[in-house]
Amino acid sequence: MVKRWWTTATRWSVVPLAAATVLSVAAAAPAAAAPVVAKPAEQAEATMATMATMEVLKPAAFAVSEPVTELAKRAAATGGVAVKAPRPEETGPAVRDNGFQGEAATAPDRAAIDVAAPAPSLTFTGITNACGGCSPPDIVGDVGPSHYVQMVNVHFGVWNKAGAVLVPTTPIATLFAPIPNCNIGYGDPIVLHDQIANRWILTQFTAAAPFLLCIAVSQTADPTGAYFLYAFNSTNFADYPKYGVWPNALYGSTREFNAAGAFVGVGAYAFDKAVMYAGGAATAIKFLVPPGATPFQIGDGLLPADLDGRNLPPAGAPNPYVGTMDNGGPYAAPADALNLFHFSLTTFAPPVASFTFIKQINVAAFDSIFPCAPGPRDCIPQAGTAQKVDILSYRQRPMHRLAYRNFLSYDTLFTNQSIESAANIAGVRWWELRSPLSAAASAIFQQGTVPGTAAIHRWMGSVAQDKNGNAALGYSVSGPNLFPGIRYVGRLAGDALNTMPWTERVLFSGTGSQQGSPRWGDYTSMNIDPADDCTFWYTNEYYTAANNLTTNWSTRIGRFRFPNC
Repeated sequence: MVKRWWTTATRWSVVPLAAATVLSVAAAAPAAAAPVVAKPAEQAEATMATMATMEVLKPAAFAVSEPVTELAKRAAATGGVAVKAPRPEETGPAVRDNGFQGEAATAPDRAAIDVAAPAPSLTFTGITNACGGCSPPDIVGDVGPSHYVQMVNVHFGVWNKAGAVLVPTTPIATLFAPIPNCNIGYGDPIVLHDQIANRWILTQFTAAAPFLLCIAVSQTADPTGAYFLYAFNSTNFADYPKYGVWPNALYGSTREFNAAGAFVGVGAYAFDKAVMYAGGAATAIKFLVPPGATPFQIGDGLLPADLDGRNLPPAGAPNPYVGTMDNGGPYAAPADALNLFHFSLTTFAPPVASFTFIKQINVAAFDSIFPCAPGPRDCIPQAGTAQKVDILSYRQRPMHRLAYRNFLSYDTLFTNQSIESAANIAGVRWWELRSPLSAAASAIFQQGTVPGTAAIHRWMGSVAQDKNGNAALGYSVSGPNLFPGIRYVGRLAGDALNTMPWTERVLFSGTGSQQGSPRWGDYTSMNIDPADDCTFWYTNEYYTAANNLTTNWSTRIGRFRFPNC
């Protein structure tokens, strides 16, 4: 059939393409990475060329949505609540705990530190109790000049920056209604605001064939308006998709499984966002890194860099991807490390790109293998119940986001991972990686642990920096006598390296504990307001005493800023 593309809003217009519109082309061998200079706490690795065949993907379908405000009205008339579609359980290698092998948590409990972190200037209720079968909620959000958008399994909502609801809880499936399979509530959502173009990106995956990555891009700066809808065929079940905005593309990463459920590798994607913003026939470039190498530096997955701030990376710079590895984990890592990759993209047409392992950067010892019981996910104690919840630390991957910022005199990445900060105690390890676009110069600049205690476990974090280089790390807290809640700590750019010395602040306290499934998270989101490049926005989950079943979680959205910004 004739393929047509529209660049103006058309009611329920949909353009199905051939289901197998996937072109496989051999990637030209990329230039070798610059020589790596070994430094203390780093291990140079032999340069690896592109480790997989490059694929060029055309959309399996394209459509134009109705304005989100209209979708929300219709959804509200029918109850506005969707149930998450069945999907395979997250799988990975079985890992045996060999006892605590990380650093000793010598820092005091955060309440003993005297420097007061900034208090929240506003918090408000996010999406609450919206799904009949969602565990975990997969909480994520982002902020634009005038709006905040939150996504969870399997809904989204829009607020103004005073916390007033503009779009109430609405099923993600209604946004993708014109595209078969994307119009089912599968979830694993990500929302990003592209401050370069002032556009919004809302995504989910599909967990049944045809396996699709479903991407909605706003037609304007208004997230309550109409969207261009794209579905890219990932061939495999592309689990745990994460995305990052970069000047020349929208980049993504996945963990992929074939139809039989076997792990087939980690995917790295680049989507032609400029064409997508125009409603055009966009393409994507994919690399799939298969398992088999020892050590398997990709581990359980990678994060693509997501741009913060008004200073762009140098023209033509690759998007840096980062993974984490624990030498006590399942992938034969020689040391605890961050692994750095570059997705280099010259053009989409003709497709010229490479995905290259750059180097392994050793870090201070950490232990990601938590001794959970009675099940492998039952790790974090809660008040008033024997039910424990999931630390997710055993997955060999950093936590959303990989926040990139260019300060002109240097550039930097911040990310984090849940760890065992002391025996049987959950904490959050964070890292700052400097010069991530340089094979030779990239190195750890600082790293630290926000430790837990027997009374307060800390996990499921997200970290970012403001324009002054101040950093804030948000996370979940819980303990034997503490209901799960939401807190954060921070540091000023001039504070002592490797510390988050500003006192822990409560963003919101829960009043109940989760009953049922141990699944928690799987991720949260710390973001920077592009209007001032100073205000941090954070979203995470909690429970109330009246709503303590697995699927009755609540979410909170809050903001704060440091006084020197």
